[in-house]
Amino acid sequence: MHQFTFCDQTLQLHPFRAIYWEEQNSLLLADLHLGKAAHFRKAGLAVPAQAGDTNWDRLISLLFDLKPARVLFLGDLFHSDYNPAWEDLTQLIQQFQPISFELIPGNHDILAEPMYQEAGLILHPVTVTLGPFYLTHHPQAETPVGLYNLAGHIHPSVRLQGAARQSLRLPCFYFGARGGLLPAFGAFTGTADIPVQLGDRVFVIAEGQVLEVG
Repeated sequence: MHQFTFCDQTLQLHPFRAIYWEEQNSLLLADLHLGKAAHFRKAGLAVPAQAGDTNWDRLISLLFDLKPARVLFLGDLFHSDYNPAWEDLTQLIQQFQPISFELIPGNHDILAEPMYQEAGLILHPVTVTLGPFYLTHHPQAETPVGLYNLAGHIHPSVRLQGAARQSLRLPCFYFGARGGLLPAFGAFTGTADIPVQLGDRVFVIAEGQVLEVG
């Protein structure tokens, strides 16, 4: 992990595309899109099952290794309509009690509210204030005074240029002047290149490492 001090808080940026927040003993994840591979297979698309397995393997490893008291999902936890992956999530939550699993809903979190409660998830409003951070799924144009917005939704990446016109797109953690973005945790998700301004802090994920660029 790459240790990063921000807003007087210690954030461990993990190559599995998660943030471990030391002071809160909390794990922050965004855009897991659990069940997305099964969703597309149900629609007749030949999506390999391994895409979904990677998500579960990474999530379970983080829970075992970091032992957080809380897991905060910054939206798009599950990919839209119900499919059997929801039962897998319910079992995982039960197995890792007493960890508190909490969801700040995103645009794909469309299941009925009782389903989240029955699964053992705490369902928050669309914004949560915790310490110096204003946690949301969608990045916010305006944030309450004194708070810094951390969000998902964008699936941020940057393109690095090399010799001979070579380029490489890598997912990243992004900390700008107006807010920060977590990379998409889900293995079966795309990315979107973000414009980087002078003074922004960008940490790419490459070959199992988190590296600052710029």
